Amino acid sequence: GIMPDTKKFIENLSGAGKCIGVLTSGGDAQGMNAAVRAVVRMGIYVGAKVYFIHEGYQGMVDGGDNIKEASWESVSSMLQVGGTVIGSARCKDFRTHEGRLRAALNLVQRGITNLCVIGGDGSLTGANLFREEWSGLLDELVQSGEISEEASQIHSALHIVGMVGSIDNDFCGTDMTIGTDSALHRIIEVVDAIMTTAQSHQRTFVLEVMGRHCGYLALVSALACGADWVLIPEMPPKDGWEEQMCYKLSESRLRGSRLNIIIVAEGATDRHGNPISSNAVKELVVRCLGFDTRVTILGHVQRGGTPSAFDRILASRMGVEAVLALLEASPGTPACVVSLCGNQAVRVPLMECVQMVRKSFENNLNTYKLLSHRKIDSELPHSSFNVAVLNVGAPAAGMNAAVRSAVRVGITEGHTMFAVSDGFEGFYKGQIKEIKWGDVGGWTGQGGSLLGTKRTLPAKHIDKIAEQMRIHNINALLVIGGFEAYLGLMELQAARSKHAELCVPMVMVPATVSNNIPGSDLSIGADTALNAITDTCDRIKQSASGTKRRVFIIETMGGYCGYLATVGGLAAGADAAYIYEEPFDIRELQSNVEHLTEKMKTSIQRGLVLRNENCSENYTTDFIYQLYNEEGKGVFDCRKNVLGHMQQGGAPSPFDRNFGTKIAAKAMQWISKKLKEFYREGRVFANTEDSACLLGMRRRALVFQPVIQLKDETDFVHRIPKEQWWLRLRPLMKILAKYKTSYDVSDSGQLEHIVRLRLHLTFSAAWRSLHT
Repeated sequence: GIMPDTKKFIENLSGAGKCIGVLTSGGDAQGMNAAVRAVVRMGIYVGAKVYFIHEGYQGMVDGGDNIKEASWESVSSMLQVGGTVIGSARCKDFRTHEGRLRAALNLVQRGITNLCVIGGDGSLTGANLFREEWSGLLDELVQSGEISEEASQIHSALHIVGMVGSIDNDFCGTDMTIGTDSALHRIIEVVDAIMTTAQSHQRTFVLEVMGRHCGYLALVSALACGADWVLIPEMPPKDGWEEQMCYKLSESRLRGSRLNIIIVAEGATDRHGNPISSNAVKELVVRCLGFDTRVTILGHVQRGGTPSAFDRILASRMGVEAVLALLEASPGTPACVVSLCGNQAVRVPLMECVQMVRKSFENNLNTYKLLSHRKIDSELPHSSFNVAVLNVGAPAAGMNAAVRSAVRVGITEGHTMFAVSDGFEGFYKGQIKEIKWGDVGGWTGQGGSLLGTKRTLPAKHIDKIAEQMRIHNINALLVIGGFEAYLGLMELQAARSKHAELCVPMVMVPATVSNNIPGSDLSIGADTALNAITDTCDRIKQSASGTKRRVFIIETMGGYCGYLATVGGLAAGADAAYIYEEPFDIRELQSNVEHLTEKMKTSIQRGLVLRNENCSENYTTDFIYQLYNEEGKGVFDCRKNVLGHMQQGGAPSPFDRNFGTKIAAKAMQWISKKLKEFYREGRVFANTEDSACLLGMRRRALVFQPVIQLKDETDFVHRIPKEQWWLRLRPLMKILAKYKTSYDVSDSGQLEHIVRLRLHLTFSAAWRSLHT
């Protein structure tokens, strides 16, 4: 959307006199509760009344106790609960005219003319029909004498905003629907568990996942676990696929793999529309290959469990955005859907979404094909270029997925790939060896860095590094890592004038839990760390249930970057998050303690305060703990917790696996392009600014940026970017924790049409939709 000239602030938007009804409808999805909580709290914050409509449209038709006013407290501690607390039902009555007439009467009697509907495309289509019929329904109610002429005037317009809650991610116009990421978490947990038993017994597993018409979950989980074969409704396999699949499976066994994984979407069919069931696939493998094969059907497990950090943040941002959209709606505004496009909140006309079939799929499909099917050597282009890959900095979950992807895409493009152990340290010591397709099998789901990684910078060892580049004839470099990788790339570029060997294309892919790399909104590993923080906070809060009132002070990592503390705080429902970027003093600490004490007396049992490890030299975790302990005497007691290195460990989340896979594949394709561009008279020579780049996620797209141009955007002392997008999320955390605050909403979504969005979706599909 076009940015408005004047800044709009939340203080100037009033919801006084407005009544908002919130309902969840259709199939449930993890994260719906976070959305309901955000709608209720944001609604109350702006002065509106908010009503729960229980059991979806059925409750709207039945009225009575199904429609209840919500209070601030009524949504506390529901952030971490899966499913939907206010209930959801498939509703036949609402499909009839009579049913919708009763629903309209129930809403008018309570003065509700704003609806926030959280559900799939069926629920949203129903909402739109209801809106189109609204004035006709009111006329009928006036004629039958059930409402007065005056009431029909006052409630003449119905405003509707939708949020898509559906684990299938099958909705057009949104990158990610609420619940998709959590469903992927469930699938990946199962696949990781199955892989260990399959390894032991040399088994083949056929895994059936949900998706009657949409293969998104199947495709993305296949990407995230490196499955051997995937069957989805959108892409019926070519005739003769059976032989092809069995050949692929036996070939991978010959190369020494002890397990095979085949993922089948429940709606998979062949070219002729015949269903392909998981059992049929199993029988096929047993018949053709004689492999020990088992079937696992995941079923409703995928809908269950607690929402992932991503779903909580997505749903919270969408809930707040939905209330803003309702406040700004005029009678002529079409019903809209709020969603994220890349990293940007947008609003899209509801009916445009429903009418278009989702296509942001192709990206995923192409990446999967690139990585899973090895071409025979004779089919490969032969480039005779050597490309080296290394990890630099602290380990981050998802690094291995990125290395695997880079190696396989590189080989597919015809290059010889080299792996460097232990970062720049291993580089100057000559720990460099060729890495083949099979060497990276099974790497996607491994945490940490299998290549080994060190924080050593190259400048001191530049001569030896140049010598190793010459010995191995390295023609391009891919560096996957954190702030040291960024500094390292700058040092290599600066040394080009002295060492011709360094005049080769170089690209960096950001991987660090701190998410502190200039030029990228996101880095590999941050999502896994957020989930670790969120899970721990959930457990810590649970430990206090049933005891007296208690506040937890929790210290997070991140260096000087407050990303983990802030976004973790939003996902865990924290009351405050102290960070370096937003200086605070004793007065602010004082008011936070008072605010918490007040809340503890009236409504909540447990408080959560996050503190970034370097937010202040003197206000240490101990200091804050002692302050809260002293000031809260008689009202609550305190506990403190330093999360430490568990934030760097663990298996990578589905998001980090896919982000790593996609971004590294894109980086390799850039390297191939640059190698052709800079190949002159039998050698590669690249000395331009744009031949040393950082590949980052910027708002809606993946962008290559010359590292030299990022210098001005960097605070080198504190190792953070000078401007950070997530600081805009801080007021949301405060609003949801009942603080009065200033919130700049000029950045909230403008209404956009899908055509314009589609251009963005193709690549913004490249991010968190990184799944997509």
